Amino acid sequence: MTRIYNFSAGPAMLPEEVLKQAAGEMLDWHGSGMSVMEMSHRGKEFISIYEEAERDFRELLNVPANYHILFLQGGGLGENAIVPLNLLGRKEQPATVDFIQTGSWSTKSLNEAKKYGNVNVAASSKDAKFTAIPARDTWKLSKDAAYVHICTNETIDGVEFQYVPDVAADTNGAPLVADMSSHILSRPVDVSKYGVIFGGAQKNIGPAGVTIVVVRDDLVGKALPICPSAFDWKLVAENQSMYNTPPTYGIYIAGLVFQWLKRQGGVAEMERRALAKSEMLYGYLDSTGFYRNTIARDCRSRMNVPFFLNDESLNESFLAGAKERGMVQLKGHKSVGGMRASIYNAMPIEGVQALIDYMKEFEKKHG
Repeated sequence: MTRIYNFSAGPAMLPEEVLKQAAGEMLDWHGSGMSVMEMSHRGKEFISIYEEAERDFRELLNVPANYHILFLQGGGLGENAIVPLNLLGRKEQPATVDFIQTGSWSTKSLNEAKKYGNVNVAASSKDAKFTAIPARDTWKLSKDAAYVHICTNETIDGVEFQYVPDVAADTNGAPLVADMSSHILSRPVDVSKYGVIFGGAQKNIGPAGVTIVVVRDDLVGKALPICPSAFDWKLVAENQSMYNTPPTYGIYIAGLVFQWLKRQGGVAEMERRALAKSEMLYGYLDSTGFYRNTIARDCRSRMNVPFFLNDESLNESFLAGAKERGMVQLKGHKSVGGMRASIYNAMPIEGVQALIDYMKEFEKKHG
């Protein structure tokens, strides 16, 4: 069987090396006589898997000791509710959350937060069709917000923060909360500049079903009374992410990915590869009039590259030809149309080159 190049935005491709290891351990993990899927989450076998995964993640992202690392369920969308449920208790009710609206995911986040408190859209690029990040000097932050929320990489729209916004001076120290679902572990992060970082696993980490939350110690224990116990960060932290049964197999695969990342050279090497892959693809898109990318150059995503054919009547033909050549999931999100190439850590540079070669061939045929 020949492996395809899967450009899906998530669930996304995993490193082949990881899949082979998981296949080899499927029936018998390290002589235990059972699969990881069959293990008790409280047994010593799984506890060792969990502890290694947590330790490797902390090392890869250089997470300071005063931050908890939590493995939860619910995905990024679920965390859009779990975050305000855990942080709005920091302030007298009704509390306010500041949002920087930069695309579809930050919009989903702010709409969810409205159910639990007040929302101030401090800045928005909606009028620009989410093709840029609002300039920092245009942000109208509240003086007493419970937190400030950003999505550092918009999976659907293809914009990415290339800097960490300093908001504390404008907000009386309100913590910065970042949804990093689609670019976590693809670039170094100064975790100390954030109060909370979260991300769904199904893009750069592992299979769907796991959400990782990195939360500073002082922000734990501030949940609203209506927060479900299974999502209360204090209870989850106190029980080593096992207050309820965690997604054990997903954590195991995530742990294998963390080990793979370390063997590759860690996050610094992933950033080098991400730059090489994205610069190749954007370089070609900028060189042709047959395709176009509409994102401002200073905030183009390295992970999710949306593009359009100028003649959109050719879209289906383009996708069919790509599939014939072993490249799938290039169709853009239904809300924006066009195409999208998601080039996460597991996508080799050969996959990006194959896509560019095909795009050139298609342009030559139809241009």
